[in-house]
Amino acid sequence: MNVLIVNTSEWTGGAAVAASRLCDALNDNGVKARMLVRDKTDDDITVFTCGNELQNRWNFLWERFVIWANNRFSRENLFKVSIANAGVDITKTHAFQEADIIHLHWVNQGLLSLKGIGKILQSGKPVVWTLHDMWPLTAICHHAYECDRYQDGCGQCPFLRHPRKNDLSARIFKKKEKLVSAGAGALSFVAVSEWLAEKARSSALIGHLPIRVIPNVLSLQQFTIVDRIDARTAVDADVRYVIAFGAARIDDPIKGFNYLAEALRLLVDSGRFRAEDIRLLLFGRVKDAGVFNQLPVPYTYLGYVDDVYRLSQVYSASNATVSSSLYETFGQTLIEAMACGSIPVSFDGSGQTDIISHQKNGYLAHRLSAESLTEGIAWALTHPLPPQELRRCVIRRYSESVVARQYMNLYNQIMK
Repeated sequence: MNVLIVNTSEWTGGAAVAASRLCDALNDNGVKARMLVRDKTDDDITVFTCGNELQNRWNFLWERFVIWANNRFSRENLFKVSIANAGVDITKTHAFQEADIIHLHWVNQGLLSLKGIGKILQSGKPVVWTLHDMWPLTAICHHAYECDRYQDGCGQCPFLRHPRKNDLSARIFKKKEKLVSAGAGALSFVAVSEWLAEKARSSALIGHLPIRVIPNVLSLQQFTIVDRIDARTAVDADVRYVIAFGAARIDDPIKGFNYLAEALRLLVDSGRFRAEDIRLLLFGRVKDAGVFNQLPVPYTYLGYVDDVYRLSQVYSASNATVSSSLYETFGQTLIEAMACGSIPVSFDGSGQTDIISHQKNGYLAHRLSAESLTEGIAWALTHPLPPQELRRCVIRRYSESVVARQYMNLYNQIMK
C-alpha cells in the first residue's frame, strides 16, 4: 500500500504538523507513506514538492487578489476565506501516479484549485480527506464561528463586506457541490474530533457522506516528561506556579489571548494567588507584541519553538497548559502538554472536549467565560495530577500505533 499525503506545508501550521506526524507514524507501522507539499523545509527524502516557486507565488497571489476584489478591495478577513481558484495539477507528478491512495489534508493558499481537486477525484484513485478546519464543508471560510449558512448552501456570508444571496460564498458553494457530487464515490472524509464531525454531518455540501473520526497522532518518543526542576531551570522559571500558552500565532483573534489575560487578572485579583508566584511561558509567533502588555503576571516569551525537546521542557516545567481558543478543531498543544505531564485547561464547546475529561485529566471551562477559565487554572494549580497518568491518557488514544492502525483499517476498507 502506497499512500500519498498532500498538504500545503510540511511543518508550518497545525495541519502540517499533524500530517507530517501521521506520515511518520504510517511508515513506522508498515505503510509506505510519502508527502507532497508546496513548502518543504528540510531534506526528508519521503517529502516531495510540486509546482515551482514562481507558479506557487502566482497561485497564492491570484487567489488573494480575487478575494480582495470581490470584497470591495478590503483586506478585512482576507485570510479567513479561500476560494481555490488557482493551484497545481498534482495528478501529473510521479508521486501521485505511483500512489494507491491519495490522502488530502490542508490544501489551501494556492496548492490545489477546485479544478485540481476535481481531477484528483476523477483519477480513479480512492481519496481520503482529513478535515483540520471547516473549509471542506463550507463554501469559503476556514472557521464559520456562529454562522450556520453552510447547512443550506451559504450566501449572505458574514466574512464579506457586502453579503448577499448570490455572493462569492454562494457561487463557490455551487462549484464545490458539483465537485463533491461528481467525485463522491472516491471520497472518504475524516474529522479530527467529534465536534468537527458533527459540523461536517450538518453540512449541505458533505453531510450526506460518511464522516469518520480519527484524532491527530503524537510521537511519544519525541514528547517526553522532563524532570520539573531541570525543566524550570532550562526555561528560567524558578517560581511556584508555571503556566504555558502556545499557538502558531499567539495574537490570532481565534486563539482568545484576551480571555487568558483576563482570567489571569481575575486569578490575581481574587487574592488566592500572588502575581510574583506565577510565570507564564508563551511560545509561538506574534504580529503585535503589544498584546503582552495586558498580562497581569510575569511572563517569558520564547518565540517560535520548533525543537521538540525544548517544547517538552516548556510543558514539563508547567503546572498547567491553557488553551483559550474560541474554537479548536482538535487541540494539539493539549495532548503535547499531557504527554509531558502538564494539566490541560481549555474552554468546552469544540474539539478540546474529545481530549479533556473534566476534572479527571484536565479542566473544561464554560465556553468564552473568563471567570470559568480562572476557576480552571486555579483548579489545575491546586490539584496536581500524576504526570505519568496524564501521559498514559495520550498513549491510549493518540500514540503512533493507535492512530496509524485506525487509518490502516480505513485504507484497507476503501481499497477493497
